[in-house]
Formats: sequence, structure tokens, C-alpha cells
Amino acid sequence: MPDDAAGWRGSADAWARTVLRVLGTAHPYAAGHVSAGPDDLTVDPRRLHPAFWGSFDWHSSVHMQWSAVRLLTLAPEHLADATRRDLVELLDERLTPAALGVEAAYLRDHPSWERPYGWAWTVALAAAVAGCPRPEAERWSAGLAPLSTVVAEHLLGWLPRLDHPVRHGVHANTAFALALLHEAYGALGRADVVAAVAEAGRRWFVGDRDYPAAWEPSGSDFLSPALCEADLVRRLLPSAAFGPWLAAFLPGLGGPDDPLLAVPEVRDPTDGQSVHLVGLALSRAWQLRLLTPHLPAGVQPQVASAAAQQEAAATAQIVAGDFMATHWLVSFALLAATAATDGMITS
Repeated sequence: MPDDAAGWRGSADAWARTVLRVLGTAHPYAAGHVSAGPDDLTVDPRRLHPAFWGSFDWHSSVHMQWSAVRLLTLAPEHLADATRRDLVELLDERLTPAALGVEAAYLRDHPSWERPYGWAWTVALAAAVAGCPRPEAERWSAGLAPLSTVVAEHLLGWLPRLDHPVRHGVHANTAFALALLHEAYGALGRADVVAAVAEAGRRWFVGDRDYPAAWEPSGSDFLSPALCEADLVRRLLPSAAFGPWLAAFLPGLGGPDDPLLAVPEVRDPTDGQSVHLVGLALSRAWQLRLLTPHLPAGVQPQVASAAAQQEAAATAQIVAGDFMATHWLVSFALLAATAATDGMITS
């Protein structure tokens, strides 16, 4: 990241232009659509998903639009006039009641679609728009409200039926999604959903101890299961209780041989699965920064330095990498860059 006075905001315009470029790229596209029969064969992304096409897949389109909103909210003065105008025009085209109505209907008809990762980013987008000061955000919010309501209905029905959380480091990771949903629905005023998320998170994770950090990462992880769980529990426990929990869950965190501090090696940045490890570096940087204040003072400098190294190692891929990297990394770069304050997802 830039080390000038602007900090990460010195990258804002380049990140925004990347968002615009990948959201305008219709193909390649991984539809993920499950055909219901011989007459249901279309995978045209613009037809299936008029709001969330482009950027390779549905969830990436959602969270790259989240990135657009965050850049307009947090760094408007660091965007060129044309970039700022283009971001607003893109969101005006995508976040319409008509287009989002199609998305809400699709999600209602396909209740396991994008569960839980895409659900979480959808609600994060709605919450970010609700916190955006731009005048256009009011109409974007109106369009997104039905979609976040459908996700809430699905989530409230699904959580009691889920016997065990998913603990791996890709999209189905339960703790990552619950952390985003907890914050986003809190910002949207859905106390019932926040309570359901908190209950599930406590039930699954608060009793955990001695996580085997040496087993990370897997070869296609873009999330650390250990750090995702720790970040979720951080949100659910009082600070005085969380510090002892973290010490018991990750007793080696910040130590000299801690594998969670090492920068992942990416041997093929054009491979969609291998390049996940670039995102892992960014998600680790984000979550390590959130956890650092809860660690013993003696290890905090080492953890902070490791987070900076993880972030720096990913920088070249965010804008100049292969499409397998650029179609999604801006979002995780923003999470890493804004981790100094809570509400980094929504406000």
C-alpha cells in the first residue's frame, strides 16, 4: 500500500477503476445456477442477475459493488471526478428496484443460493449503502431492502437447522459469514437477526480450545478458519471475557513460529484456486489487526508487523493481477486497510 500521507486512500482511484473494469466484464462468468429441468438452461448472467452480473460470479459482483460504495463513502476526495461519476452511474444502473426485485425473487426461489457467503455480502452491501452519505444512496437502499429481508428470512430458518458449522477456508465458512451478518444486520436495525446470529455463534464456537493452527492454510484458502472464528467470537463476547478465550483458543498467536503470521506462497497467480491465497494474506491482515488489541502487549508489535507484511505481499495483484485476482481482491484490500476501526463493513 502507499506510504504517503494519503495512506491506503492513495490507491483509491486505481482500486475504483478496477471495480469498474471487472463489473463491466460479463465473461468469463461462473453462473452456479442449478437447472430445474430441460427448459431451464440459461446461464446468461445479465438475464439471471440484472443487478449482480460481471466480476466472474454473483458473490464477487455483490462485494465489488460493496467496494464501490465504500470507496465513495470513505475516499471520495481521492477519486478522480470521472471515476466518482462512473461509480455512481454503475450503481444507479445496477441497484434499481426492478433489477433488485429480480434478484430477490431468484433468492426466494432458490433458498440455498449463495449460502452463506453471498448472503453475508448482500446484507453488508445493504448496510454500507444505508451508511453512505451520497444522495443517491437513498434510492439504492430502497431497492436493496427487499433483498436483505429475504436473506433474513432464509437465515432465521437455516441457523436452527445447521447442526455443525463449516470450518474450512473458502466460501462456506460459517464464522466469516456470521461476522459480516452480525455487523450488517446490527447497522440495519434487525435485532432479531443479530440475536439469532449471536446465539448460533456462541453455541458453535465459544467452547473451542487449542485450535490446530499448524494445519493452515489449505491450498485454496482465502480465509483463515482460525482467525474467522476468533473475529466472530470477538464480536460476541465482552472484551474482558474475549482476551482469555483467545489465549485458550490460539495460545501460540503472535509467537515466533506462528503459522498464521507467515505470508502465503502463490505459485500460479492465474489459477483461480491458487490465487485465493493472495486473498488469504489480505483477510489475515484484516483479522489480525482486529485481534491485536486483545493480545498480550509483548506480541502486539510482531502481529502488527506480520499484518503489514501480509497486506504488502498482496498489493501487486489487486489492480495489476490476472482477472482471477482482480475480480474480487479490492474488497479484501479495503477490509485490511480499514481494520483500525469497527464498523469497517458498514459505516
